[in-house]
Amino acid sequence: MNVRRLIPTTAVAGAVALGLVTLTACGGTSDAADKGSDGKLDVVASFYPMQYLAEQIGGGHVAVTTLTKPGVEPHDLELKPKQIGELGEADVLLYLKGIQPAVDEAIAQAGVKTTVDASTLTALEVHGTGAGEGHDHAHEGEEHAEESHEGHDHGSEAGADPHVWLDPVKYAEVAKGVGAAFEKADPDHAADYKANTAALVKKLGDLDTEFETGLKNTTTRTFITTHSAFGYLAERYHLDQEGISGVDPESEPSPARIKELQDVAKADKVTTVFFETLASDKTAKTLAQDTGLKTDVLDPLEGITDGSRGDDYIEVMQANLAALKTALGAK
Repeated sequence: MNVRRLIPTTAVAGAVALGLVTLTACGGTSDAADKGSDGKLDVVASFYPMQYLAEQIGGGHVAVTTLTKPGVEPHDLELKPKQIGELGEADVLLYLKGIQPAVDEAIAQAGVKTTVDASTLTALEVHGTGAGEGHDHAHEGEEHAEESHEGHDHGSEAGADPHVWLDPVKYAEVAKGVGAAFEKADPDHAADYKANTAALVKKLGDLDTEFETGLKNTTTRTFITTHSAFGYLAERYHLDQEGISGVDPESEPSPARIKELQDVAKADKVTTVFFETLASDKTAKTLAQDTGLKTDVLDPLEGITDGSRGDDYIEVMQANLAALKTALGAK
């Protein structure tokens, strides 16, 4: 039986509802942000999932730039001195701590009044190479005692899985917090931000229903993926994720892990090894060849490129659902 390892929070639901954000003082703490010369709120997003939230919630009232360009693996991003210097000119910085160390460090030094860390807007969990309903984590040697971290920054907890945007329900929680932050930063357009947030939350709710319905009855509940980014998705829809590597896509699997995956594939009737668009597919294809499995793409949505199966978050997630339904034998 799977044991979900929650990282304790202090009134997470209240934080989302009230839109608590991380504020860095560079003046007062309640004044609205000074807007850019075009009258729009200048928002800098760390990578695509944050960019999507900013664009959907901000609409025509914001000018959004992203630190991670299309095709760049977010985990490996290194910022140029010019980019770091420009961070301080933003009205709002929107990032997810724990994904990009270089960004975390630069934002901590930027001194921007409204700095939103998405990892504080929902509860994080610890996931290893395996996660999901019925998964036994003991073989991973990654047992983590539950501790109280009241008042701590959840994204900084060792072992916390930051890939919350791949669970539409958790992503909606983050969206509510971001919307509240925009309302506070630009109260003149608070009504529009509130309406846009509600519309996005509705879309994410519909997406959640699609996943719940589409994956309700399947031949197998287990999927293998190169990058263990889908722990929250597996938990949400009662699946078992078996990752070749951990939450860091560049980590190399041990021979013992490969052997274990071969045994899992046989026992759980796995049909497919998934790889992603922004990382090498070599290990996935090797494992698939050795076990007689197929390969397919399961996109962790860390960036949209010409090779993505869709033009935005919703479309790519729907493509992921289609791929999972095929691989798991959805009925």
